[in-house]
Amino acid sequence: MAVHAHPDDEASKGAATLAKYADQGVDVMVVTLTGGERGDILNPAMDRPGVTENITEVRREEMAAAAAALGVQHHWLGFVDSGLPEGDPLPPLPEGCFALVPLEEANERLVKVIRDFKPHVIITYDENGGYPHPDHIKCHEVSMAAWDAAGDPEAFPDAGEPWTPLKLYYTHGFIRDRIHAFSEEFEKVGEESPFKEWLSKWKRNQGDMMARVTTQVECAEYFPQRDDALRAHATQIDPNGFFFAVPLEWQQRLWPTEEFELAQTRVKTDLPENDLFTGIE
Repeated sequence: MAVHAHPDDEASKGAATLAKYADQGVDVMVVTLTGGERGDILNPAMDRPGVTENITEVRREEMAAAAAALGVQHHWLGFVDSGLPEGDPLPPLPEGCFALVPLEEANERLVKVIRDFKPHVIITYDENGGYPHPDHIKCHEVSMAAWDAAGDPEAFPDAGEPWTPLKLYYTHGFIRDRIHAFSEEFEKVGEESPFKEWLSKWKRNQGDMMARVTTQVECAEYFPQRDDALRAHATQIDPNGFFFAVPLEWQQRLWPTEEFELAQTRVKTDLPENDLFTGIE
């Protein structure tokens, strides 16, 4: 079970791993906590009449197409996107948004889904949310609370029979060494790297997640499905933008894995791992 804040997050964070396990016959579910109602239109081709006015329905259709591309099940948890506050000072969050929902309420709702689906492995975000969007941080908090509560028979007795997940991972996508490898390849073929300025501001040992990674899943074969899922989120993903700047062949050859951090486990395992199910019989 991969727990994400918004539709499109599942496509940009560990998507090829989900597609790989689904293809191998594993039951895989993506849980999307909000509807993405406050997301901006990030693809110029989709900035047209009728899209913004019907953004909730559009993003539901996009999510269905992305789930189909990955071969996974999908569940909406039903909360409302908080939006990304901007300004100095930051404005207050909108009333009724996910980030303001009491933790207990969101926890119970996610616990019910866990008890119904019965996952052995849960994937979510780290304590920083991957990046500091209020919904991503709340996603982390809710996921950790549900990890603790799902197997507790005294917690939420009306939410189904207790089920105890065995491993919980954080997904890590912004790996400096990965971007550096792609940047070097651009230079080798005589092209200017689109990441040059970004890397120049990113000091080697500052803010990189590779030091936290415990598990690398080889999944290059499923990068095309990941890209299909990304393109399915047409309002959020520009096909001429960042996610498609690096040729697919380079990605498969230079960095054929997706990265995770084992944050909690109830089974014994040896690190580093190459499989999220290591230690689970």
